Formats: sequence, C-alpha cells, structure tokens
Amino acid sequence: MRKIYFLISSLLLISFLVSCNNKKLTEVVEVPLPTAQEKVTIGFPDDVKANKGSFQLEKLPYAYDALAPTVSPLTLEMHYSKHYLTYTNNLNNAIAGTEYQNQSIENILTKLDLNDADLRNNAGGYYNHSLYWKSMAPNTGGKPKDTMAGAISRDFGSYENFVTTFKSEATKQFGSAWVWLIVDKSGKLQVTSTQNQDNPLMKNALVPGTPILALDLWEHAYYLGYQYRRRNYIDSFFNVINWPKVTENYEAAFRKKY
Repeated sequence: MRKIYFLISSLLLISFLVSCNNKKLTEVVEVPLPTAQEKVTIGFPDDVKANKGSFQLEKLPYAYDALAPTVSPLTLEMHYSKHYLTYTNNLNNAIAGTEYQNQSIENILTKLDLNDADLRNNAGGYYNHSLYWKSMAPNTGGKPKDTMAGAISRDFGSYENFVTTFKSEATKQFGSAWVWLIVDKSGKLQVTSTQNQDNPLMKNALVPGTPILALDLWEHAYYLGYQYRRRNYIDSFFNVINWPKVTENYEAAFRKKY
C-alpha cells in the first residue's frame, strides 16, 4: 500500500515539474483588497467649478463629511459635484444670449415661461439646491432663537407644531419633491411643497412666497444613506437645520417685502 502511495505521489510531482517547465501552470497571485479609503475617495467642494457663465456654484460652506450621519459624505459629494453642477451648467447654457443672461435667479424664476422645460428645470434646480446647502450646517439643529422663534410661535402656535407640520408635508410627498418654509405675501410663515424642481417663486406655486428653508426630497439627496427609509432622512434633517441662516433669510425677506 505504501509503495502505491509513493508511486502516485512521485507521478504527481513529476507532472507538476513538467507543467512548470512547459509554462502551462497558471500562476495565482494573491492581491490585497483595497482599504475603505481606496474604495471611495471623497474630494473637496472647492475643487468643483462650473463652466463659464452668468451663474456659478454657491460655495459649499462645509466639508463633504460635515453633515454626517444626516447626509453621508458620498451623498453630499455626488449631490454637489454632479447634480448641482449639472443644473448650473445647463442653466447657463439655457440663458446664454437671452433676455435672462444678466438677470438674478429670483427674477428669472418669477418671469420664466413654464412651458420652457429646460429653463424651468435648470433654473429651479440651481436655486433650490443653492438654498438647500445654506439651510444646513454642522453643529446646528435644535430650536431656533430670538426672531425666528417668535415668528414660528406666532404663525404655528409653537415650535413643536411647526415640526409636526413640516414633517407631515414632507412625509406625504410621493416622488421627487421639495418642502419649504416660506414667507408668504402677507408676511406670514407657511410650510408648502413643490414637485420636481419647481419652487414657490414660480407662477404656478399653490402657495407663493419667498423660501427661507428648503428640504430636498429627490432620491439622490438621501438614497445612498437611507435607501427606502425616507422618513428617517426627514427626521434627521432637523439635526442640521442652520437656524441662524434661516433667521437671516427670514429677516431679509421680510425687509424686502414689508
């Protein structure tokens, strides 16, 4: 039995050596797996530049990882450097050589022809995202203070009522949408929503007014971090609301109209 085993082993060894000599053996090389840093490389907001045109990107006032876990670094990078950049470049292309080329984005939005889908979508996409970035900040959240706190209590009854109203408006949305806190034509705060890239400055707004806070409900704003759990994203948004900036927006809108 041992002789048979030795014979078989010898034959296998000879076969292996012959294969090596004939270079018929496939070499297996162990390759180390990439590290987490190598798998996903996050860039810098300041490196993102729009093409030459009337509008440039609003500078993102924080790093891509600053809003985690509410907004994941990869989500924010893709959202800012791909989606927002595309809206900006497309807007510049749409208004080049037209009456809108040297007008403000607010003026364009209030006057544009709603049948002009290219201008409508890209002007809305540019404005909406520009406000969305400024609606958030790291180390913020909590309850508003002073002027904003008083205005919310006046128009919603309490901060808690405002939160309930805003979350309810956001939760009932189906598909791509935005939820807004606006100053309406009478100077009152209201919560409203729009579909696609529309906003309350446009002629078709059900509740017209000046937006001071924006929540993006398009899937690209949250899906990488939350998948189907949109409600969790809505809840988490309140952890990063930049109330000082919202207050500044409110005061500017109020001064402009009243």
